[in-house]
Amino acid sequence: MKKLPLIIAAILVLVLAFIPLFRQQNSVRQQEEYPGRDKIIIVYDNKALSGFKSAWGFAALVKFKNYTILFDTGGDGRILLNNMKKLGIDPKSIQYIFLSHIHGDHTGGLWAILRENPNVTVFLPSIFPDSFKEKVRSFGAKVVEINDPKEILKDVYTTGVMFPVGEQALILKTSKGLIVVTGCSHPGIVKIVERAENITGENVYLVVGGFHLFGASEREIRAIATSLKKLGVQKVMPCHCTGSRAERIFAEEFGEDYVECGVGKVISW
Repeated sequence: MKKLPLIIAAILVLVLAFIPLFRQQNSVRQQEEYPGRDKIIIVYDNKALSGFKSAWGFAALVKFKNYTILFDTGGDGRILLNNMKKLGIDPKSIQYIFLSHIHGDHTGGLWAILRENPNVTVFLPSIFPDSFKEKVRSFGAKVVEINDPKEILKDVYTTGVMFPVGEQALILKTSKGLIVVTGCSHPGIVKIVERAENITGENVYLVVGGFHLFGASEREIRAIATSLKKLGVQKVMPCHCTGSRAERIFAEEFGEDYVECGVGKVISW
């Protein structure tokens, strides 16, 4: 009989040891949208899943082929690093940083990342101020200035600098089609998708990022959704500056092919 309490205690220890594992697996299942190896993880956005910090701005970690690319850096480095830590992302694992445009809600977190990991290559529009470029180099990072559309890594492209504002978007050439990641889409989301398809000759499978439609009318938003469908876009994940009205309309227009954005969301393929 004396052994019974010891057996019960041992069982309790085993159960308690496995609870965190079960919680972690459930958390991952809630975050994942599609099965696959390559993925995009939202690390900075206006909205967030429970346990993460939201703030105005945008950043996403792109894990594609053998590349780890941080697309934009949000506006606050502390928030960015904290969200990354909760997602189990080591800043030192980042190889490349892709900056869409100069606005602070997309570049403000850069310096915190460079302090953690200066051994990166930063792709940025050539119109960025020289002082900004020199500050990046002062950390020891490499700067690659972008003007025209081109392949920057194997199956990874930039749209080149588009106006207004002087913004570039990231294009991934995947087996499902193109995946386009946008910062704010100041040049227009339809123009960005058209540029991506013209560069590669392929249709866009998914568009992720800010669509910059918070001031657009319902008629304008529905026309944009229709144009994207005509261009062959299959899925959309509007984030950041898209606006709640546009998010609602895109959800109606794309149905099950609409993916809600927010820090902690993971979309893989």
